[in-house]
Amino acid sequence: MVPLNDDFDGTWPFAPRFCDAPGFRMHYIDEGAGRPVLLLHGQPTWGYIWRRFVTPLSTGHRVIVPDHMGFGKSETPPDRVYTLQTHVENLAALIDALDLRDITLVMQDWGGPIGIGYAVRNHGRIHSLVLMNTVCGYGAGGRRDLPNPVETPWFRWVAEGLTTGRTEAVLSHLGSTILSVMQIVGLERLDRVDPTMIRAYAAPFPTPESCKGAIEFPLDVALGRIKDFVRAGAAGVPALRDKPAILIEGMLDRAIPSALALADFRGIWPNAPVIEVPTAGHYIQEDAPETVVPLVQAFLAMAANPA
Repeated sequence: MVPLNDDFDGTWPFAPRFCDAPGFRMHYIDEGAGRPVLLLHGQPTWGYIWRRFVTPLSTGHRVIVPDHMGFGKSETPPDRVYTLQTHVENLAALIDALDLRDITLVMQDWGGPIGIGYAVRNHGRIHSLVLMNTVCGYGAGGRRDLPNPVETPWFRWVAEGLTTGRTEAVLSHLGSTILSVMQIVGLERLDRVDPTMIRAYAAPFPTPESCKGAIEFPLDVALGRIKDFVRAGAAGVPALRDKPAILIEGMLDRAIPSALALADFRGIWPNAPVIEVPTAGHYIQEDAPETVVPLVQAFLAMAANPA
């Protein structure tokens, strides 16, 4: 867990807040006022990945950025099960505790399955959706012409390392391996990496025990553990089709094939905007914030006042 008042040389200047409703101490930040915008991070990052988004978006919205269980400034309870379902349940508990409604979900990586897992079960609370380098899991329709998500460089690395023990060894020491792991997944703009950024992303993982959440996320896919939970939410997909949505895709993704992400999105929102960012990878918030932040601002304005 990140030291609670560490602002990482002023790059994360937001007051920490905590919610115990999920059954552990879940950290989030809450900035601005207006219709809520919920920014959901993925693996193995935390809310820090949204640091360049919070201030611009909070000028007209209430911006809430939670850390999932086992990440960032949230606790890593050793006795909890870390699966997509439990992360969705944790998010639901936070949303209920804050009584959030009319929500815009902004999601990247595992933030997508978590946010969509919530949205298909609680569509009445959702106003609009922003997806970045992630998938819903419902729109591609089992098409055989699309890349298999487990055959990307990241998931091949995970699967090959399961038999040798390499996967757990590396992910159990993210305090020192974090940058290498992010490069495998798809961090392109290494020229923007500095010691503060590395320290911020490494901070949640000082011991092997603190890495539990980061180890379990990729295993959910590699071992097929998410299938039943995803299928169970399919009935809620039609209710999302009429909600405003946008996909902003870094085309150099090495974790989720861009062709799959685009097909998955268009299968649900065939007429919604899709923005391809050719120079960005999986961590599009780090690779192209100067492009993505204005796009999200424009979408929020459009979604609030549709033609």
